[in-house]
Amino acid sequence: MTDPIYVTDALIAEDIDAYLAQHQQKSLLRFITCGSVDDGKSTLIGRLLYDSKMIFEDQLTALEADSKRVGTQGGEIDFALLVDGLAAEREQGITIDVAYRFFTTEKRKFIVADTPGHEQYTRNMVTGASTADLAVILIDARKGVLTQTRRHSFLAHLIGIKHIVLAVNKMDLVGYDKAVFERIVLSYRAFATEIGITHFTPIPISGFKGDNITALSDNTPWFKGPALIEHLENVEVAVSDDEAKPFRLPVQWVNRPNLDFRGFSGQIASGIVKPGDAVRILPSGKTTTVSRIVTQDGDLDEAVAGQSITLTLADEVDCSRGDVIAIADTPPEAADQFEATLVWMADEAMIAGRAYWLKLATQSVSATIQPPKYEINVNTLDHLAAKTLELNGIGVVELSTDKPIVFEAYGDNRTLGGFILIDKLTNATVAAGMLHFSLRRAQNVHWQATDISRDMRANLKNQRPALLWFTGLSGSGKSTIANLVEKRLHRMNLHSFLLDGDNVRHGLNRDLGFTEADRIENIRRVGEVAKLMTDAGLIVITAFISPFRVERDMVRAMLPESEFIEVFIDTPLAEAEKRDVKGLYKKARAGQLKNFTGIDSPYEAPESPEIRIDTTVMTPDQAADLIIDRLLG
Repeated sequence: MTDPIYVTDALIAEDIDAYLAQHQQKSLLRFITCGSVDDGKSTLIGRLLYDSKMIFEDQLTALEADSKRVGTQGGEIDFALLVDGLAAEREQGITIDVAYRFFTTEKRKFIVADTPGHEQYTRNMVTGASTADLAVILIDARKGVLTQTRRHSFLAHLIGIKHIVLAVNKMDLVGYDKAVFERIVLSYRAFATEIGITHFTPIPISGFKGDNITALSDNTPWFKGPALIEHLENVEVAVSDDEAKPFRLPVQWVNRPNLDFRGFSGQIASGIVKPGDAVRILPSGKTTTVSRIVTQDGDLDEAVAGQSITLTLADEVDCSRGDVIAIADTPPEAADQFEATLVWMADEAMIAGRAYWLKLATQSVSATIQPPKYEINVNTLDHLAAKTLELNGIGVVELSTDKPIVFEAYGDNRTLGGFILIDKLTNATVAAGMLHFSLRRAQNVHWQATDISRDMRANLKNQRPALLWFTGLSGSGKSTIANLVEKRLHRMNLHSFLLDGDNVRHGLNRDLGFTEADRIENIRRVGEVAKLMTDAGLIVITAFISPFRVERDMVRAMLPESEFIEVFIDTPLAEAEKRDVKGLYKKARAGQLKNFTGIDSPYEAPESPEIRIDTTVMTPDQAADLIIDRLLG
């Protein structure tokens, strides 16, 4: 077989340099195809590739063979086979990821994201839409506007896609009926207006037959255009919008190949920068000026949004990965509490109070989410009361971060307003979000410096503050050993305080139950109290089941390094249940006690505790002595 060439594009074969030069000058449109299951997304993209001549001769031969094998009517080509992924996915009739395809016409280059239609893969649609300029919302002419149509339209608008094409597909299966098309457009317009979509372009098509894809079809004489390709080629993408905004450069890395050069590299999120411009480093607020704009091809006199560059600065200012270099007179905000819209993308529900990694631009911080203010019903647009968000849930939440981040509202700057949440244990992306604004309380509450430091308080007591965090199953012996440790510390004239799990629930945490969310809040509150006590110079001892690693790590992060000492009271479930001093296991086994750790709620054992106590081979007194030796040794 000869080397493959495009079916009809003779210019590539005749003069590749001329073709590449012509191709380089074309503008680029990123768009997404989305809709409900079996609306014909893969078929449409296959038709676009075929009609734009972006398939090879050997691909065409294989495509025709595949179409015959699967038995298409009349021997016609099944264009969906062009873009389907693995054979197993074809057999299941689904696509389970975002497939990016590249094609070109004489006027423009295109990157199209083909996203799954199934509701459980809405998260993939969000991924594909995050970089898109335009969304093609497909509707099966036989079915009309469906829930998934509404969901994808709502998300496309939420993410900031300004150009919407309503492609009413499979018109051939309804006899190219004008009334059907107009009825669907009218229904969609009513919903689109409600969610704030003021303009969209409706086009009746048949991806399988090719009607109104590259040219207007004789089967729809009542439709005056444009054809889909014509619209995609000519839609105006406002590439200059970001350039007109104030300059922002999230620093991705500090480039220092030698002592004479120190540059700050990243991609410009918005605006224009020139040598001599006054800039501000955030969140520190330090100001300086730009000395050079460095690229692999040499220094630039000017750089604009979208370019990846390295800046050198006139002064030796503190600037590192995660900082933002911004124009000095109109800098973005820095805050640690926000309102945001959240799209939940994980199979496991959102857990209020749990800490997740938040990544925004080049910044990475720990973030805690409060229960949703409300969840949005994409069908009715009603605001529903909710305690959590399930898979594909969309809600408005408040969240806080462990340190200030530099941000702008998502509507003003996608880069500094859009973020993802990552589960700290699995490293899986669980949500995508859009910041609205910082909370007023974040601006009004400031840390008040005091003259007496935590070191001075500790020195007065002649001891080093510490938090002994006992964790283990109910009945493992935590409280018994913790009490013995405190008695020994007291006899040594050391200042300590014991926070016991049951005792704390009589007062500070009496309003909390034993759901996963309440357990997390229980530990957060105890961690904050323990931190205040260590600030007072005390040795704090806590005895809590604290079943989840991520919450124990949350408390560890509250304290200075080495002050958090995790003490794992390692008692097997069978042994703890055999003791059952309080009769709790018996009640849990009988179904009278829900969410009981070890029975119907998990316990995540520490992976590398500072101290491990095996109560099957060690007495409580021996355990207490060992802990004291480790603490004071």
